[in-house]
Amino acid sequence: MNRLLSFFLLLALGTSCSQSLSVDQFADTLIINGNIYTVDTLLPGAEAVALRGGRIIDVGSTADLMVLRGDSTEVIDLQGRFMMPGFIEGHGHFSGLGYSLINLNFLKSKSWEEIVQMVAEAAEQAEPGAWIVGRGWHQEKWTETPSPSVLGYPYHDALSEVSPDNPVMLRHASGHSLFANAKAMELAGVTAETPDPSGGEVVRDSRGKAIGVFEERAMSLINAAYDDYRAGLSEEAKTKEWYRAIELAEEECLKKGVTSFQDAGSKYFELERYEQMAEGGELDLRLWAMVRHSYDEMKDNLDGYPKIDVGNHYFTCRAIKSEVDGALGAFGAWLLRAYNDKKGFTGQNTTPIPEVKNIAQLAMDNDMQMCVHAIGDRANRVVLSIYAEQFSANPEKENLRWRIEHAQHLDTADIPRFREMGIIASMQGIHCTSDAPFVEKRLGRERSRLGAYPWRSLLDEGVIIANGTDAPVEDVDPLLSFYASVTRKRADNGFEFFPEQRMTRAEAIHSYTLGNAYAGFEEDFKGSVTKGKAADFVVLSHDLVNCTDEEILESKVLMTMVDGEVRYQAEEFNQ
Repeated sequence: MNRLLSFFLLLALGTSCSQSLSVDQFADTLIINGNIYTVDTLLPGAEAVALRGGRIIDVGSTADLMVLRGDSTEVIDLQGRFMMPGFIEGHGHFSGLGYSLINLNFLKSKSWEEIVQMVAEAAEQAEPGAWIVGRGWHQEKWTETPSPSVLGYPYHDALSEVSPDNPVMLRHASGHSLFANAKAMELAGVTAETPDPSGGEVVRDSRGKAIGVFEERAMSLINAAYDDYRAGLSEEAKTKEWYRAIELAEEECLKKGVTSFQDAGSKYFELERYEQMAEGGELDLRLWAMVRHSYDEMKDNLDGYPKIDVGNHYFTCRAIKSEVDGALGAFGAWLLRAYNDKKGFTGQNTTPIPEVKNIAQLAMDNDMQMCVHAIGDRANRVVLSIYAEQFSANPEKENLRWRIEHAQHLDTADIPRFREMGIIASMQGIHCTSDAPFVEKRLGRERSRLGAYPWRSLLDEGVIIANGTDAPVEDVDPLLSFYASVTRKRADNGFEFFPEQRMTRAEAIHSYTLGNAYAGFEEDFKGSVTKGKAADFVVLSHDLVNCTDEEILESKVLMTMVDGEVRYQAEEFNQ
């Protein structure tokens, strides 16, 4: 009763004071009685925020901001709940996330048998000849190693048995290998004589038999057959499916508190569609994207780029994506020394270095950020050297904020180079604990302890870390990645991976908000609850700064707001 009385007194005070304001000075929306973590060092905490036209016009106490309440002002009472800037996904694949919600999804699968059963059920519903596609399996995360197996991978026999008339292509969670059944390999023309392409491997047993796994560039063999199948589908059907995937990706992000998404590599046709959607007011969250094509495809096709703040800041494309290696789980990370569990093998250089250098020159010439996928310590060293070469040749260009995407395994000698050149370490907290069960097996204890996901070492050097999930490689849920960032523990069994490298709560929130905004040259527009910035917020059931570690995992997204509009609201918000 006392709380209700106080609220009405505040309303009366606001009405009295507001009589001196003109109509265009009132707030569209007032968010009051909150526990607001601003990520703004000048005003770390607040109770209320006033919004107008999708922007923050004031931040402060509930009592002070009630003066901005007019007759048409909407008032949202947080009732003490925790609010912070909306999560920015720092590295993901937007359309890929959407397709993962359409196709078979194995992120939570615990065994090969479970995957085979899901494919069997899909085959029963599929037309003969139609491809069955899925993603998310990871042999290191199964409860048992299949028998027989090669490097932990099963043979394709069981999969081929349940889908004799349908080609099957199942992408690894990392996206850096895939599993194919006999029908898919037949259509791809894979035989015992098929050579390994440069930068890839057709996994075989000791007798030379292809077991069905294609790593890194070898995936192109199966991809080509799948592309032939897709070419036979109508453009209308493919376009409709793409827009459906985007719709599902938006819904998934918003219900998990993601208000902006940094897309780690899209083709021109997708970028054009995103731009059109932004201009037409058809995007419900903000997209920041990287162009992903070969040098030859881009060298004469970057007119009009970069594209910045299209459609009221809903779409930006100011970066170019490339890669130099693969993923650790698929033995594709490019290492300085051999894998502990694959003797004599140091991983894959997936894109020729001259090609990457040409793309870096293209980025420099067109005022685009360069973003290169590098996971292994050798890969990171090579990319840092490519960047150093470009910076040295162009000393007049400063504050470039070039990025290394993932930066997962570093030689300690290379960590200061990030700070010296102002390189953004675009890392994904959840990858650390997701990969933790097999990292030491791959790298050995010392490389794992000193250089695997070395957030503390990078932060202590003054390096900006951009956080994310690499969705659909992992669940796009920021809370799971936040938990991994501050605990270095797996959520399912508590396995802890070198906790001395964890982030503080404040650092982890910064990496998911203002750090990501900075990594995209957008820190003046979003990433903190600051006057003049975008009204992009998330309301949570728990205070991420002060709650227990266990309560992070219990936290729920209660409301997501983009541009001052509520895009998602849970039923619990009004309870």
